[in-house]
Amino acid sequence: MNQEKRQIINPEPKTEDRFDHTLRPRFLSEVIGQSQVKENLVILIKAANQRGEALDHVLFYGPPGLGKTTLAHVLANEMHVNIKVTAGPAIERSGDLAAILTNLHESDVLFIDEIHRLGKTVEEVLYPAMEEYSLDIIIGKGPSARSIRLKLPRFTVIGATTRLALLSSPLRARFGAVYRLDYYDLHAMKQIVERAAGLLGITVEKEGVEEVSRRARGTPRVALRLLRRVRDYAEVRADGILTRGVTLEAMELLSIDELGLDEIDRMVLSTIINKYDGGPVGLSTIAASISEEPDTIMDVVEPYLLQLGFLGRTAQGRVATKLAYEHMRVFYREKPSQPSLI
Repeated sequence: MNQEKRQIINPEPKTEDRFDHTLRPRFLSEVIGQSQVKENLVILIKAANQRGEALDHVLFYGPPGLGKTTLAHVLANEMHVNIKVTAGPAIERSGDLAAILTNLHESDVLFIDEIHRLGKTVEEVLYPAMEEYSLDIIIGKGPSARSIRLKLPRFTVIGATTRLALLSSPLRARFGAVYRLDYYDLHAMKQIVERAAGLLGITVEKEGVEEVSRRARGTPRVALRLLRRVRDYAEVRADGILTRGVTLEAMELLSIDELGLDEIDRMVLSTIINKYDGGPVGLSTIAASISEEPDTIMDVVEPYLLQLGFLGRTAQGRVATKLAYEHMRVFYREKPSQPSLI
């Protein structure tokens, strides 16, 4: 079975997430968590409104599912302007971007998701548009070709990326405000789950909220997905109320433990600990051992295991830490010489 379909805690968007817009906050006052980013955005918005200008270009980066798209829509709502949404892979030619830019109005927001996947030729068109609010178009071919510069209204580009390092330096330098989104703490996750339950009309007890929040890996998208699955279980196997007991039963059926680790996470840890004596072991070797793609392990599994302190990266490969042994209930034997983590 395809891992992308069966891993419920994968923070990447799925088909069901198209309904998430009903749960998304519309204004900064409704946004939960990310307090430092929120405070900076409040100042950014007020300063732009006082000067009567468009917002400076903004770049959000961080792991998937933390609210980059949501914040882009919130900024547009706060500025009372329209937002045009596109994605890096969708803009294949420079003409595609030119068509989008020429349809923007004064102070409009252009949101580009996965902006690191823009092509080089497309980026070259975007540079003068962001910096000088102009668009260079070449008309004709050969000796008769000539360049025409079109003036664009002052607009705001909001970019979102999960891979900041893949963003070219010239493009990154053109963003006046760059913000990193972090994983949410347990208190913020509880508030997000409670708010979503209220909007979805779900009856949930405090203990149920805590169990869902604890397993959400600090990611709102995962929390909302888990909430829906627990709701389904409660409606089919219980009386529709999300109690602690019902939530625990649902999580056990989903193979998600108390820290939010699912089957694939435990397979990775078990492989390193039991098959390779705790490591170090290479990423491709781990992937081959569990019949999974290396990219899935690196982008979906590893970040959370690293955050928990269960996994370490060395020059020789991945190693399981003492915390991982304890969680997997395996006796930890200190090695004579541990490779240094990087």
